[in-house]
This record gives sequence, structure tokens and C-alpha cells, in this order.
Amino acid sequence: DETLAIIHKYEGIIIRSKFKLDKDVIDKAHNLKFIGRVGSGLENIDTDYANQKGITCFNSPEGNRDAVGEHALGLLLTLANNISKADSEIRNGKWAREENRGFELKGKTIGIIGYGNMGSAFAQRLRGFESHVIAYDKYKFNYSNDFVKEKSLTELFEQVDILSLHVPLTDETNYMVNNDFINRFRKPLYIINTSRGKVLNTNDLVLNIKNGKVLGAALDVIEYEEVSFENLLSAKPIPESFDYLLKCNKVVLTPHIAGWTIESNIKLSEVLAQKIINQFAK
Repeated sequence: DETLAIIHKYEGIIIRSKFKLDKDVIDKAHNLKFIGRVGSGLENIDTDYANQKGITCFNSPEGNRDAVGEHALGLLLTLANNISKADSEIRNGKWAREENRGFELKGKTIGIIGYGNMGSAFAQRLRGFESHVIAYDKYKFNYSNDFVKEKSLTELFEQVDILSLHVPLTDETNYMVNNDFINRFRKPLYIINTSRGKVLNTNDLVLNIKNGKVLGAALDVIEYEEVSFENLLSAKPIPESFDYLLKCNKVVLTPHIAGWTIESNIKLSEVLAQKIINQFAK
């Protein structure tokens, strides 16, 4: 690989999700001082090993948090008003009003898990809907303000009507939302995922859509994506659970584009560049 052959010459490298920087690659980068990830997730970088080697890792979630917040809101409104289903039906000659009666966000309790850049951006965009917005973050505290109330995970299980996921993919969050997790919620709920596909166990999601515990789901990410996020895995046949999602009118799908806007394409690079300058141009 051309990159591996020359990486030892460079003090810094900027990557996107396609490129994996594991221990073997880092060991070849003898002069590397920093790794920049254009985007938010760092799961394609062995950050622990990089830190051991004195290499600073940067990402730029501030660059696409606005896009993700808006997209998550769009997914929620699409679910609430049956927009995707109704659009498809009209295009196929069906004009169904009563079957597509939606629900209002006013008075609903919307729970956010992960209150970093993305979770807080989503909460801000819910202002004006007169919803009850609550959030849980295992590693963040004292962030309650005018548009979100900090709660325990137990309180989320008790209160939410709608759950939105905004956590990174780690060993701790891999398949965090599984059958046991879903059934700890007191009420049937809607689930939105704009974080990482493997945070949510698809088989368990499908099981709970079928039994009515999950009323609907809006997924910008799925566990069957390639590591690069550029396409679906080429597994044949299509996994049974994913095939169900494709056919289910209670599910809205988008192809990992929540943070993918014209503006974020510029801001991601600007944020990353500024972080590198702040660290090294002293």
C-alpha cells in the first residue's frame, strides 16, 4: 500500500472513515505527531496505542453537529407524521388520510442518550415544540439548561416516549440497545439512531417492532454498513432483519447522511485545521 510505504516520512496525517489506523500502521509511522479525523467517530483509529506513542488524535464533531441535530429532528418529524410512508403511498396511487394520522411532539418526553456535540445540538432544535427533553450521559454532569434536563438512565426508562441515540461506538456501547435494554422502558417508544449502527442490535429492534414495544424507528446508521460507511456490506443474502427493515412502513432509513451537508463539508475541515494549529503552531 502506497500510504504504508511513505507514512514514516510524515509528522501528521488526516484521514476519513475509509482509512484504518491500527497498531501495525502506527508502528510504521515513526515520526507521526498527530492524527486528524475529518468527522466525529474515532473507531477506525487505535487511539489508546496512538496515545501511548505520544501521538495526539483530533476529530471535528463541532463541524457537523448542526447537520446531525437538524437531521435527527427531520427523522423524528418524518416518523411522527408518517411522511415517508404517505409519500410512498401517493406515488403508488393510494390516498390514505386516516391511516396516516400522526402525533404531535408537544407534551411528549424525548430522551437523549449521549449529551455531547450531537445530543446537545438535537436538544437545541427541539426548542419550540413544547416537548419534555431529558438526557442521560454517563460521563457528563450538570448540563441542565432551558432546553434539556439531566436525568439518570433509570429516569429515562420510566419517562420517555421517544429515544434518540448520540453515543460513540466503543466496547461499552456496542449493542448497548438490545432486547433487555429496550424492555426496560416502561412505555412503548420510538427510536432514532444517528450515532453508529452497532450501538443498536438490529435483530432485537426487529423483534420489538413486531411485538409492539417499539412503535417505529428512524435510522441513519445500520450495523450492516461497510467500515467506510460508503456502502452496505455485500453479504448475500441480505440479512433477514435488514430485509424486514426495508419492507417495514414503521421504519425510516437514510444512508448515513445526518452529518453530510454542504456546510458541514467545509466546517469539518475548518474545525480540524484550527485544532491542529492551536496545538502545534505555538
